[in-house]
Amino acid sequence: MNGNDFSHMHDDGSITMVDVGGKADSRRVAIVRTVVEVSPATLDLLKRQALPKGDVLTTAKVAGIMAAKRTSELIPLCHPLFLSYADVRFTVADPDDTCPAGRILIEAEARTTGQTGVEMEALVAAQTAAMTIYDMCKAVQKDIVIRDCRLVYKAGGKSGEFRAE
Repeated sequence: MNGNDFSHMHDDGSITMVDVGGKADSRRVAIVRTVVEVSPATLDLLKRQALPKGDVLTTAKVAGIMAAKRTSELIPLCHPLFLSYADVRFTVADPDDTCPAGRILIEAEARTTGQTGVEMEALVAAQTAAMTIYDMCKAVQKDIVIRDCRLVYKAGGKSGEFRAE
């Protein structure tokens, strides 16, 4: 590491991609969750696949997987990775006493065997899936909320396993 505490910065303040060449390969897994809140009317249209732009969840799944594969093109200092697995899963939740909005719960997972983690790939997948849902529903609702995007699990590498509380 450089003389400072930032792995992506030289002592003179310039940025750099971290050299992971000396690290051992390990199996890496990351899971990210986020939530998209929509009105009950929008949720009903989504569940009936009656939105003007078509099948929202299938499109969002494909968008999320494609985004995971292109993460290094979007995040400047992110290493390009060979992903052995990428997936985006959805749970549709009706409004209830705890939340008056309909919710689409998104879980994105990325895996690789390599020298660096896949947290960024899972984050980009989840957020891209959420934005795709927004894009496909905005014709009927403008005040959609995307919230609570966070890493909930990671495994592999020097830091080992992490589980969010």
